[in-house]
Amino acid sequence: MSDILVLGPQFRSPNIRAALARTGLSGPIVTITAGWQEREGELAALEGHLDQPVRDLRLYERAEAVFNQDAELHDTHRLRQADLRRLQELYRIRLAHAKTAARELFATSDDSELMRNARRAALSAIRRLDAEHLKAIGRIHARWDARLGVRTRPMLARQLAELEHLVEQAGIVCLAGGHVAVLLNRLRLFGLERLLRTRPVIAWSAGAMAISERIVLFHDHPPQGAGNAEIFEAGLGLVRGTVFLPHAASRLALGDRDRVSLLTRRLSPAACITLDDGSMLHWHRGRLVACANSSRLKRTGGTAALDTTR
Repeated sequence: MSDILVLGPQFRSPNIRAALARTGLSGPIVTITAGWQEREGELAALEGHLDQPVRDLRLYERAEAVFNQDAELHDTHRLRQADLRRLQELYRIRLAHAKTAARELFATSDDSELMRNARRAALSAIRRLDAEHLKAIGRIHARWDARLGVRTRPMLARQLAELEHLVEQAGIVCLAGGHVAVLLNRLRLFGLERLLRTRPVIAWSAGAMAISERIVLFHDHPPQGAGNAEIFEAGLGLVRGTVFLPHAASRLALGDRDRVSLLTRRLSPAACITLDDGSMLHWHRGRLVACANSSRLKRTGGTAALDTTR
């Protein structure tokens, strides 16, 4: 496993250059900006920050080209995405009821044994629902992957050969943010998980979410809706035992200890890690060896500095 750098958002306070200097990583850089969709490959700001040229792999553009030439693949891909969206809608309905019950139980000052048992049962119900949802997502992927037959598609095979060549020439792969669903399905379409394991990776925002084991969508005070954190997908699993929470300072009600405690207990044993401006975490051979400006959410509802000694 190569080095992995996970950073906070780069729009206002880019720190890729400082992170590279701190870790000693260097070399030609390629980027994956598929999550930016139509803005894919707009690298002037990144190149200016790094003071070196950067080449984008253009996964979004490549996918559109493949879909234009392979109507069957495109139609099958759209049907799978429709199934995933419907599954997410049904899960969201069930989750809303389960979260309402849990929040009501956790908000009361009653600390009797009966109440503690009720809280544990409510939390277990949410965890079972999350696990069931991830399994259902996996079944949909398995069913449609068999129909897609991506390994037998000549156009995809040519694209993958070219991507392998570009990554082999690179010293570092940057995985940017944007629309996490678009980013993830393009990464999977081209089988990039294996390639990303061969080179140092720098990931931020949606890119950081994509390399985790579980992608969690969250916003405690959205313009509309209940603000329920929801399991969205299984990520690529380049970083284990961690759920990344980009823009945590603005998206999480960190002062609401009951809410933070419920989220942390629900996602345990994974560590919930905040990623805000200036955050930098460095994994070397699968071990967290350095971190800055990032916190771990605690089961008690507070936050704590990350431990790099384990």
